[in-house]
Amino acid sequence: MRIVFMGTPAFSVPVLDALVTAGHEVCAVYCQPPRPAGRGKKDRPSPVQQRAEALGLPVRHPVSLKDAQAQADFAALAADIAVVVAYGLILPQPVLDAPAHGCLNIHASLLPRWRGAAPIHRAIMSGDAQTGVCIMQMEAGLDTGPVLLREAVDLGSEETTGGLHDRLSDMGARLVVEALARLPDLTPQKQPDHGVTYATKIDKAEARIDWTRPAAEVDRLIRGLSPFPGAWCMVGGERVKLLASRVADGQGAPGTVLDGFTIACGDGAVEVLTIQRQGKRTMPAAEALRGLTLGARLD
Repeated sequence: MRIVFMGTPAFSVPVLDALVTAGHEVCAVYCQPPRPAGRGKKDRPSPVQQRAEALGLPVRHPVSLKDAQAQADFAALAADIAVVVAYGLILPQPVLDAPAHGCLNIHASLLPRWRGAAPIHRAIMSGDAQTGVCIMQMEAGLDTGPVLLREAVDLGSEETTGGLHDRLSDMGARLVVEALARLPDLTPQKQPDHGVTYATKIDKAEARIDWTRPAAEVDRLIRGLSPFPGAWCMVGGERVKLLASRVADGQGAPGTVLDGFTIACGDGAVEVLTIQRQGKRTMPAAEALRGLTLGARLD
């Protein structure tokens, strides 16, 4: 098929690769414009732009798709279909209508649960037993379109957003290739009206750990915000990110250091497995303890 691909972050790259490997003609790649990054704050192209250029594919990064010229340029591609995954711009109705078979979206949740911006983070932070990927026919509403294919995965007790991100990215790549191959035979299924939840964008204010919360909740926060933005607490006067953890035995006043890097919570305790100190690499907690003094209590 003649495909317009629309995506920006690393999550989208395996999907682009899968479409090319499957033999589809990717006539254009749309992604967000380069953004300032790194110490020098120089403009850096997105992971999708870098991969598309390496594949020799034409790249477009309009700031908006709302103006008539951008919409005309999109329509002129005469695509059979658009595949959209974590693109970052709202698609106006003329864009949704332009490809012969519309626009397919790869969404990293079991819709209608976790519509919106941060479905992977929210699934872990909420303690969901399962999540997955849906291939959805796009319409004007926020992730409200009918679903063509879905697949579920179980969440492990030590699952992080980083690990789940990679699993669902690969799953989405496989499912969208399957959806395109079976497109004439697939019947879009309307999403149910019940069970709708919204995965709001992660606010960095959520990332500070409140040790008065139950251990299960603190553990889910740590794993759900790993690796970005990273749940954090103060160790002495230093802000330290906690990036992997598990619920542990133990009781004490919230924030009390019980043993090693096991910290008492409002109910129960959490064993911290991986941390990142300011300006340093990620490291196992046991290794970090050789140069980091926790004291009696964390803030």
